[in-house]
Amino acid sequence: MQTLLKIILSSSLLLVGSFSQAQIPHTQYSQKIAYITGGVGQEETIAILAEAKQWPLLLELSQLADGRGVWIFGANVKISNTQKQVIFDAQADGPYMLVNLDAGDYFIAATYEGTEQKRVISIKTGSPLKTSIFWK
Repeated sequence: MQTLLKIILSSSLLLVGSFSQAQIPHTQYSQKIAYITGGVGQEETIAILAEAKQWPLLLELSQLADGRGVWIFGANVKISNTQKQVIFDAQADGPYMLVNLDAGDYFIAATYEGTEQKRVISIKTGSPLKTSIFWK
């Protein structure tokens, strides 16, 4: 009886683990910097936000529409180093973007529907940063 219970429990854990991993979009690369983008749908959003704890930078992208904030996709995100060299350039496939940056200072320029938003960020080792970018 205990063996059967262990097998059922193990199978359930494997199923749940593979289900949650399947919801995270594939890791992509821009100029050798890993990133994940997405967050379309509740399951994908939950998976990305859970994964965010392991990434140095989480970007949240939204805009004001009909008097309320709504998530967006399709923004172009460029990240430059302190020497003003663009080291990352990718399009967001959803309202969230996880970016694997080394510790340091960076400039973000995000463009959505022809409007650019800029941010200055500082990534610290072991301290994930969440940055929200909002268009009116």
